[in-house]
Amino acid sequence: MSRSGYSDDWNGWASIRYRGAVASAIRGKRGQAMLIELAAALDAMPVKRLARNEFVRDDGCMCALGVLGTARGLDMSRLKPKASAKVAELFGISEALANEIMFENDTEPYYVAADDADKADERRWHAMREWVGEKICPTT
Repeated sequence: MSRSGYSDDWNGWASIRYRGAVASAIRGKRGQAMLIELAAALDAMPVKRLARNEFVRDDGCMCALGVLGTARGLDMSRLKPKASAKVAELFGISEALANEIMFENDTEPYYVAADDADKADERRWHAMREWVGEKICPTT
């Protein structure tokens, strides 16, 4: 199980309800405001790399939520990797959205050689920035 809490054991209505909760959280006012802020925080990063499976690594590299927390002046180093309820509370979003962002951040959608961690971190940044951009709804 990843730090997002997602599991292969989900099926049927539980999965459908959960995906609905994620979609609703993304479309909602709080979710949209957080995604816009996350996009700005990602764009402001001097080095475009994201960590996997933890908020802040020993080398200072962070996951997407770690970047947003740091931009907000929060100490992300104290959060435990599977603290989705605490993360949701900290960012003022639903736990479903916090889990979804962690899942998207930690998913490795392409093969990267194990000895090329920096390249994987760069690709992760690009994948997350694209995902965030796709989820931001245009204002009418």
